[in-house]
Formats: sequence, C-alpha cells, structure tokens
Amino acid sequence: MSRKSTIPNVLSIAGVDPSGGAGVLADLKAFSALGAYGCGAIAALTAQNTRAVTGIHEVPPAFLQRQLDTLFEDVRIDAVKIGMLAAPALIDVVAAALARYRPRFVVLDPVMVAKSGDRLLRADAVDALKRALLPLATVLTPNLPEAGDLLGRPVQDSPAALRAAAAALRALGPRWVLVKGGHGAGDTLVDVLYDGSRHVELPAQRIPTRNTHGTGCTLSSAIAALLPQRPTVEAAVRDARSYVLAAIGRADELAVGGGHGPLHHFHALWPRMETHA
Repeated sequence: MSRKSTIPNVLSIAGVDPSGGAGVLADLKAFSALGAYGCGAIAALTAQNTRAVTGIHEVPPAFLQRQLDTLFEDVRIDAVKIGMLAAPALIDVVAAALARYRPRFVVLDPVMVAKSGDRLLRADAVDALKRALLPLATVLTPNLPEAGDLLGRPVQDSPAALRAAAAALRALGPRWVLVKGGHGAGDTLVDVLYDGSRHVELPAQRIPTRNTHGTGCTLSSAIAALLPQRPTVEAAVRDARSYVLAAIGRADELAVGGGHGPLHHFHALWPRMETHA
C-alpha cells in the first residue's frame, strides 16, 4: 500500500565512505533498491576501507548549509536520513535546515563508531545531537553502544533492557525509537520499536558473516525510503528490516576488501552468485 502515487525523493545527510559500504554511497544504494530517488548532502569525507578509518575531513558548516538550502529550494524532499555529523556546528546546521524546510519524515541514525571501532562522532557532539536533532526525529535508530552513549549508561543485551532504553530515549524527543540488538550475543537478536505507548519486539536469526559493514546506515536509509511508501511507521520498519536481513544473507556474494565487507544492497535485482568459503 502506497502513501504517494509519485516516486519519493529521499535525502541522505551523512559522510562519504570511499569503499561504498556505509555513509551516503550506501544510503543511495538502499534508496534506489527500494524505489526511492536518492539525493545526498555531504557532511564529511573519510579515508576509509573495510578495515579502518584513517582520516576524517569535516565539510565546513557554511558549505553544508549551502548544499541543503540549494537542494531544498528546488527539490521536493519526502524524507531525510541523517547519518554521520561529526561536530556540533554541523548538527546545528542540519537542525536549522529541518526546522526551516520541515520534511515530513526524518530518520536519525546516531553514527558514533565505525564497524572497525574508529570513533566518528566527537565526544563534544553527543550533547548537541541530543539537544538539537533528537526532538526533530520521526525515527531514532541507535544500536546498543549508541543507545548507551546517548543515555550515559550501558544498555544490556536483553529485551527488558532494550524496552527501557527505548522509553528513556523517546523521552528525549523522537516520535519513534528503534533500539537495535545486533551488537548483542546469541543466535537470535531482538530489535525493539517504541512509539510512547507500545513496545514491538522484532526478533531475527543472526546471520553468520563478516560482511556487515554499513548495516546501521542501510537500515536507517531503508526506513527513510519506505516511510513515504508504507501506511505506518511500523510497516516501514518491518519491511526495511526484511530488506536488510536479506542483504546481509547475500553479502558473501560480494568480494569487497579484506575486513568487514558491505551488504548486498541489490540482492533482489542482481543475479545470485556462487559464494566460496
């Protein structure tokens, strides 16, 4: 069931991962795979591969503002996905743009640490993120470590702890919170979606693969792509999770780098390839 008869235009505001597994390049792949037209505003350049982040170059805040103003003044933006914003000044620029142009849907992925373990969000930016952007989010999508950073305390890997974290995070302003359990242990992971009145537990079998680089970026961008195309937030989240789980399940068909490789964003469109151990 579609909300709109037109193809939605969806904007990613994030950093660039040259390997294509995360950030704006991954977001655009997910948008395209899910029937949305992708736009991108660049907040940072990174020197990055599947093994490490070796450098970060932040875009000047004034230039990020120019990108956003120029785009919004011409293109109808139906949903926005926000990823890596490394500095408070960049966060404030994005918050001001959202307040001015008021896109219908905003998905906030609080990107803090890369899959390699390298930190992408400066410590002084956490408070700015909480103050300026969380209240503007339709859906907030933290993993367990990110939820802990935002709340200032560890979040344990249990459904009860995830439910409590989701409620505490929603009190900071977002309309919906999806706390992701992928960083936990065990064969089954559980994500918890909360809207202020109802917790929805979303279990899934953990897929054995090293190729999970950009999972959070891809899930949040999939949600953003589907929000204008689904009747409810919950339906968009459920379908986005199904897409990402399938992309992880087919990730080993790709051969990209020697570390944590990317998901297979176009698994439903490309022929299935034989995988080798």
